[in-house]
Formats: sequence, structure tokens, C-alpha cells
Amino acid sequence: MANFYSILLTLVTLAAGLIWLYDAKFKKPLRKAKIADEEQRLQQQLDDEARERLAPQGRIAEFAQSVFPILFIILIVRSFFYEPFRIPSASMMPTMLAGDFILVQKYSYSVRDPLFRHELVRTGTPERGDIAVFKYPLQPNVDYIKRIIGTPGDRIIYRNKTLYLEPACVASSAECPKMQVIAREVKQQDEVYFSRSTPLVRYTEQIGDVTHDILVDPTVAPRTAYFYQQPGTAPDEWIVPEGQYFFMGDNRDNSEDSRYWGFVPHDNLVGRATFIWMSFEMDRDANSLLPQWVPTGIRWHRLGSVE
Repeated sequence: MANFYSILLTLVTLAAGLIWLYDAKFKKPLRKAKIADEEQRLQQQLDDEARERLAPQGRIAEFAQSVFPILFIILIVRSFFYEPFRIPSASMMPTMLAGDFILVQKYSYSVRDPLFRHELVRTGTPERGDIAVFKYPLQPNVDYIKRIIGTPGDRIIYRNKTLYLEPACVASSAECPKMQVIAREVKQQDEVYFSRSTPLVRYTEQIGDVTHDILVDPTVAPRTAYFYQQPGTAPDEWIVPEGQYFFMGDNRDNSEDSRYWGFVPHDNLVGRATFIWMSFEMDRDANSLLPQWVPTGIRWHRLGSVE
């Protein structure tokens, strides 16, 4: 469940806070009264150690008091500022690799409550070229990460592995934008990416103001027959509805994205990917004594901002 940790963290933080509050409101005055009575009987002031022995704070309350401030800070940061995510698949290669750990800026597009994800404040507009995490429309309890290709009103064509884009016509513009081919250039590769045993061709492409790399498998035929069919358009053409977005993976022939299941509503957006803070190599041999989830190394060169 994609929102499980947010719900769990919220509930645990709330429980710790309530225990601490109950102890401070009801138990602490009783402890102070007991100490005051003993000091009056002895006609002297007790030191901290003696007070603790006489009227100790319960272990659960003491633990709650210790962890609540930490949990509260983590909850606020994770819910409204930055949340860590792990890249589980190869659909965003070469920009992101399986084993990359990223930070997602939660307030990029809106501020939402951590439990029900109701939008509290709209803070930004998703742009073409953004890499964003979103709730998978067909299974909202699963998080996906892809690149925004189309914004509301855009017309998109993906034909013979070539991307065409006609930006939405703005009412204040004197002339509407024309359909354009998203140009791409073959890029010299320092490292070669594979799909099984097939080397992938690496291109440089520009979407909006963002220049990034994509991968294309030359052995895979166009999968037009499997594309999401929007009523009133060609099989390889889509017009992005108002309040929704069209996403694609950078590993174009190994990505389950909007081409196959349609658009992402604004309410499904989680945030924009901004930084790779850790990247593990996961190349452990099947005969290894260690479990497959144990990393084999760290890709230090991958740490940094993402495009």
C-alpha cells in the first residue's frame, strides 16, 4: 500500500503525542504533589535522583515524550516537504536506475494532508519534462514515477517510436502552436544499457525546457495495438483532458505508461523528483550466500539532482 507508511507514521505520532499529553496533564501533577508532600515531611528539598526514585515517570510515557518530537518533525517533513522513494524498475533508464533512492519534493504541485491526500493548497503547475511520482490511476495504492510529456490540452502522437507534440492553444495567444517533432540525437555512450542481451540505443531529447536522455530498443516493433484508445483520436494519438497529464518512461520500449493505460489526474500527483541521495548496485550472483536484496556496491557518481 503506497500510503501505508504515511498512515502508520501519522497514527504512531498521534499515539505518542496523546500518551505524552495524558501524562503531562494527569500523571505529572500527581507526581509533583507526592514529591511536595515528602519534601514537607522531611523539611528538605530532594535532589533529582531522589525525586525520580520517589515518583518515577512511567516507561511508556517517558518513551513517548522522547520520541514524539522526532516523529512529529519526520511527519511534517515527509508529508509536506520531501519524501524518499526507491526506484524499483528500469522504466526510467538511463535517467534513473533500479536501486536509486530519490527525494520527491511534495510541495511542488500542491500541499495535501498525509492521511486522505486532500489538497489543501495548490502550489505549482506541472511542466513538460518534469519527473514526477504519482498514484497509478488503475491501482491508486501503487506509486509510479515517469516523465510528464503532455499537459492539459496538448495533442500527442507516438508513431513509429517518434514523439510528436502540439502544445495546447493558449486563449491569449495570437496564433496556436503547430505540431512539432520532438527532435532527438544519438548520444555517444560511455556505458551501454541492455534489455536482456540487446544493446539499447541512447538518444538525447528535449521536452519543454528539459534536455534528457532516452533509450530505444531497435529490436522491438511499435506496440500500437496495445495503446490506450482515446475516443475520437487515432490509435497512436491522444489529447490530454483538462486537469490531467500524459506520462512516459525514458526507457521507451520498457515502460508501462500513459500510452497503455491513459492519463493521470492532478489529484494523483505526489510530487516532483529532485535528487538522487543514494544509488545501490544490485548485481548479486544467484549463487551468492547473501540475499539478493543486499546491495553489491554504491554508485557514487549517480548522486545529485535529476533532470
